[in-house]
Amino acid sequence: MHKPQHWPQHLKYIHAYQFHSSLVLSDRHLILGTVSDRGELPGTYRNVVLIKKITDPSHPACGQHGLFAARKIPPRTRILDYIGELHADDRPTSDYDLSLYRTQDGTSIGVDASAMGNEARFVNDYRGIAQKPNAKFNDNRLSSGELRISIWSTDREIRKGEEILVSYGKSWWKARSGTNDGSEDVDG
Repeated sequence: MHKPQHWPQHLKYIHAYQFHSSLVLSDRHLILGTVSDRGELPGTYRNVVLIKKITDPSHPACGQHGLFAARKIPPRTRILDYIGELHADDRPTSDYDLSLYRTQDGTSIGVDASAMGNEARFVNDYRGIAQKPNAKFNDNRLSSGELRISIWSTDREIRKGEEILVSYGKSWWKARSGTNDGSEDVDG
């Protein structure tokens, strides 16, 4: 599988979910779904994003990577899916773990891209960079029925070269920082 340019060597690049042993078979079936669960979604646009190292000293993620538009992205466009390891164990120290689904028995299923993932793992929070996000996370089902978290552009276009930014949400900031509780959280 071809890794994107600027992909860090220590990370495994994947294009489909990997399943952790904590995810029982019945929960895998919930996530993978069936054709009857399927949604009608536009395709993703993996080729419209670039991973770049951030060198601006005023950027909150200086020295790390960001996700940028390789060309203009129209409003309300499904850009790409957030791919990583599907799990049902607790991962409080991962900064790349998104909640995908909570089962009826209370099991929380997450997608963790800390050790493996795709380009979406490089999307940064808008705080300290822009007044509001230009993209957002949405849950949806693929035509196969598989449940995914996707990054979508908001109601405005994202210009070529612009960093793609989301809101990580209040709970993400509250869990990780005493300096920013996410109180100025903006929904994209």
